[in-house]
Amino acid sequence: MTAYQRYCRALHSVVNQRSSLLKNLHTYDYARQLLDKNPQPSAVFIHRSMLDCIRKNIPFQAVEIFKKRLQLGFLNSIDEVTIALALKASGGDPLLGSQIHGFAITSGFDSHITVPNALMNMYCKSGQFSEALRIFENLTCPDIVSWNTVLSGFQRSEDALNFAWEMNSSGVLFDAVTYTTVLAFCSRDEEFLFGLQLHSAIMKVGLDSEIFVGNALVTMYSRWGRLLVARRVFEEMPTKDLVSWNAIISGYTQEGIYGLEAIWIFIQMVRRGIQLDHVSFTSAVSACGHEKHLELGRQIHGLSIKRGYGKHVSVGNVLISTYSKCEVIEDAKLVFKNMAECNVVSWTTMISIDEENAVSLFNEMRSDMVYPNDVTFVGLIHALTIGNLEESGKTVHGVCIKSGFLSESSVCNSFITMYAKFGSMQDSIKIFEELNYRETISWNALISGYTQNGSSLEAILTFLSALVESKPNEYTFGSILSAIGAAEDVSLKHGQRCHSQIIKLGFNINAIVSSALLDMYAKRGSICESQRVFAEAPQKTHLAWTAIISAYARHGDYESVMNWFEKMEREGVKPDSITFLSVIAACGRKGMVDMGRHLFDSMLKKYQIEPSSEHYSCMVDMLGRAGRLHEAEELVSRIPGQPGLSVLQSLLGACTIHGNVEMGERVADALIAMDPTESGSYVLMSNLYAEKGKWEEVAKVRKGMREKGVKKEVGFSWVDVGDIDASLTLHAFSSGDKSHPQSKEIYRMAECLGSEMKFLREREQLHYNLMKDTNFRAPHDGPIILHL
Repeated sequence: MTAYQRYCRALHSVVNQRSSLLKNLHTYDYARQLLDKNPQPSAVFIHRSMLDCIRKNIPFQAVEIFKKRLQLGFLNSIDEVTIALALKASGGDPLLGSQIHGFAITSGFDSHITVPNALMNMYCKSGQFSEALRIFENLTCPDIVSWNTVLSGFQRSEDALNFAWEMNSSGVLFDAVTYTTVLAFCSRDEEFLFGLQLHSAIMKVGLDSEIFVGNALVTMYSRWGRLLVARRVFEEMPTKDLVSWNAIISGYTQEGIYGLEAIWIFIQMVRRGIQLDHVSFTSAVSACGHEKHLELGRQIHGLSIKRGYGKHVSVGNVLISTYSKCEVIEDAKLVFKNMAECNVVSWTTMISIDEENAVSLFNEMRSDMVYPNDVTFVGLIHALTIGNLEESGKTVHGVCIKSGFLSESSVCNSFITMYAKFGSMQDSIKIFEELNYRETISWNALISGYTQNGSSLEAILTFLSALVESKPNEYTFGSILSAIGAAEDVSLKHGQRCHSQIIKLGFNINAIVSSALLDMYAKRGSICESQRVFAEAPQKTHLAWTAIISAYARHGDYESVMNWFEKMEREGVKPDSITFLSVIAACGRKGMVDMGRHLFDSMLKKYQIEPSSEHYSCMVDMLGRAGRLHEAEELVSRIPGQPGLSVLQSLLGACTIHGNVEMGERVADALIAMDPTESGSYVLMSNLYAEKGKWEEVAKVRKGMREKGVKKEVGFSWVDVGDIDASLTLHAFSSGDKSHPQSKEIYRMAECLGSEMKFLREREQLHYNLMKDTNFRAPHDGPIILHL
């Protein structure tokens, strides 16, 4: 958005406000002329003039009328109603309100119940609830308005409900306003029973026919997710206004899974000719977003323009969100561009959906004098994390420190995730340790960060600490199971212990957790446990199908992989890119080149999935294993952009297997140019030269490794010894390793095992040779007979 566009938008808003104000001032001028002609008007005339100003949204003029009566000394035209109207017109201004309060006391009008009620209302609006409560406590005979005014001023639902209980105990009969106010406070699950009791009381006294009460009941039941009850209350209301319709639509929309019902009710509103407002359009468009119903969303967008709400800020915000969910980002940008006014929600939504331009949008937002909130920073940090913009991330971190947003846990959690993604775990730990309160999301972010950076042991230790301070959720278990699955040096017993906790907490029915469990067991070689987890999963999501297919693929079981893949397709579950990666890898190991090619081609043609570098790597590996090196090299040249390390490593490995020195040298040069410190390329070329007997070349490769300081990584194996309480990690060992304190006993046992294996091998060889002897005869029963 250009500076000129921002200026035009601001100017348009000012012009609209000015024209509305001038219209109302013109009316006020006429009323003032009447007052001037009649210097001593009656109190009734003053009341009407002040009330007219309040209704026309020019309350300051009502205050001016009151002040002028005082300045002219016309106290006879001022009564308790005049003071109540002046307090209402003050709009919660504490200074003006206290001045009127002082006059009410000196004039003696504070003895009229109307004035204290107006004073309590003014103090509630100005945030001075304690002052309102003091006035109420000094009343000798409060009326229902007094009780309702104080009731509406409470901030905490617990305090408000206790006050309502006190009202009932004092014998105060609730009216429609009381019930409406109390029902609005019944929002938490603990207050569900109290809400039901209120509903019963409402029906007993016959106030269920009151439209305001009915609207409050619909809202209350919708908030609790009791949409069937909310719908019944709505249907039974004898009269319905716009608020009634909006309440039931909002209820369906907020629940998230009832978008179609919300859309249907909105259609009924249109058909019945009910006057729609911005709330109606906001709920309907939001429902289209939940259902990803783009065409209907566009139709409602068109209707909102016709009805004059197309540029309303709340309608525009939800339109941006809906077009984003329907993956038409350009339409979302167009809505944003045409909005007459943008608030923090508008800018935050755009920052969240337009990650490439998030930084520039954030700068424009600040130029537009819109102050960001914690959600804005969460969206911005996420965009920086996705874009790997480390320097910008540090700058935003500085902005958050200066503006005090690091006190927001959601912002801190986002920074923990961001620094972990950048590989700066020390920064993540520092932010985590500075948190005043560590919620489950904070622990999850740190555990996930360790897992992403390959620090599985630290992830497990953090998980154990988290269990002491917080209650784990499905994402906690998803992250820790991923860490255990990836950690070759951590005992599988820890995964089994997590599995037990998952069952105890009831997370075994969660799709995310069951898929993570399945994947963990598969990576650690326990295919039977993977099968059992899949069989027990209540919902076979595409994550679960992909996980079981990946499990068999890791074990090289081609037949099982294809059987499960076919079952997945028959069940109507759409495979994703990870599914295809596993299936193509299985084809490569089995040498099923034609099937692998067919699946690779079907990704884009049948499922509209763009192959990634990992898919190309699998295809190159498959063609290489089959000895079709030139086809593999030709496929590498077709990869969009530059081929990655994994693709070239697969091709070099195939060249080593099939002894193609010329191609191997080309690929090795490209790999070394990409990453000179990676030892795999040097080792593969050295092995290739050795196979061909080119020892001089082998020496050159090894010399080059020494000069560049490249060292071959030592291969380790792990053995699980002891119980889970003895150690987190397995014992690692390598060839010729004597670091273990019991290495002598280990080597002695290895020699015994080697001798036994040698004996068994020689016995098998003897048996095989005897079977080949033509003089050998083996009867079906009885001992072996030799004819010499």
